[in-house]
Amino acid sequence: MSENSFSLHNGDKLRFPILISVPHAGRNYPKSVHQNLNIPSSHLRRLEDRYSDLLAKDAIEAGFPAIIAHKPRAWIDLNRNKSEVDVDIITGLSKSHVTMPSRKVRGGLGLVPRRLSGVGELWQKKWTWDDIASRISQDHEPYHVQITKILETMQRKFGGAILVDLHSMPPLDATNETQPKIVIGDRFGRSAGSRYSEFAMAVFNRTGLASQLNLPYSGGYILERHANLANNIHAIQIEIDRRCYLDVSLNEPGPGLPALAKSVSELVFELADQANGNLLLEAAE
Repeated sequence: MSENSFSLHNGDKLRFPILISVPHAGRNYPKSVHQNLNIPSSHLRRLEDRYSDLLAKDAIEAGFPAIIAHKPRAWIDLNRNKSEVDVDIITGLSKSHVTMPSRKVRGGLGLVPRRLSGVGELWQKKWTWDDIASRISQDHEPYHVQITKILETMQRKFGGAILVDLHSMPPLDATNETQPKIVIGDRFGRSAGSRYSEFAMAVFNRTGLASQLNLPYSGGYILERHANLANNIHAIQIEIDRRCYLDVSLNEPGPGLPALAKSVSELVFELADQANGNLLLEAAE
């Protein structure tokens, strides 16, 4: 694992069958990122789930385990399969060596982002394949290996586990205040039992944060990789409207942050209560 790749909180004190993952809050930009930028660095904030790590603060203080990435999404996207490389920004890698590019890769948002809509190409020159392979082995894979280790330990201890993958999103419609502020993703039932997704929606709705399920975000690679319903390992993605906890510029923490962090903490506490009986019951079936 490279220096400051991610941090793990409460990983040795598994009191709950819940693990929080925050993959896109990284703000530690390696020098090589800035040296190779083709755009002003401020545009990279669009790739961040800006300060979403602070949303997990209350839950961490309450003892919930959490894994938080520190390297930015511009360096490597932990919510992409390591095969989703964009050969257009890599030297030393032939298109014949990669699978058919996904829609995300074609749109410029692969394992290492290539471009941003309305801004253009991110990089002055291509990265070497050796560099990308190093990011995979030192930053990407260790993050996922750690998640797997904790979820499997929880499964043995509690009979199952729930991964809560925490993200933030731009407003679904900045002109419409009635739009949902929360999107719960469970890959249309493939990554979590519907009871947990619907329960998460109910918790947020109760706090006045309107939520909806799977549209437009149903969950990505993290859910795909780590959910294992046959072994009672569930995974849900939480997308939170950035206006709920950032300032009006959407760049810095805002007045709504304490209430949102409290809501996230309430969610994982109630999910843990909901899961404790269900996971043991499911394990016995």
